Amino acid sequence: MKIHTLLTAAFMLLLCVAASAQQSETEQAITRTVLNYAEGWYEGDAAKMESALLPDLAKRRIEPAGEGRNRVSELSSLGLVQMARTGYGKNTPKAEQKKDVKILDIFRETATVRLEMRDWVDYMHVAKYNGKWLIVNVLWDLKPRNTDGKD
Repeated sequence: MKIHTLLTAAFMLLLCVAASAQQSETEQAITRTVLNYAEGWYEGDAAKMESALLPDLAKRRIEPAGEGRNRVSELSSLGLVQMARTGYGKNTPKAEQKKDVKILDIFRETATVRLEMRDWVDYMHVAKYNGKWLIVNVLWDLKPRNTDGKD
């Protein structure tokens, strides 16, 4: 009886380890997707950027429109790819190329991720689409700039 109990406990432990490893693989895949987006920007690599994005992606920001009002600015997947291709991100010195990824939540095949870049913060919805993790939506905002001109 003790051997049966011991074997059952060992089996349950193996199941827990396997479930943990699966979660880890999922987290790695989500992180890689988000890093492809960030690195695509900094490297001016449009293909790398595009590999991270759902074709119907929307990236939005609520921004000031004057007189105490706001407006929504929006970029599409194509717009992000074209911006990466222009190479603006390459102007960021390597030492300042911040790309801190924090997975906030994962539920089945969807996730919410926070990405902190040098000049802004992105809140992303990421989903597994046709077997691949892709960024579906992004809500973002610029970081405040110091008044003395230093970041």
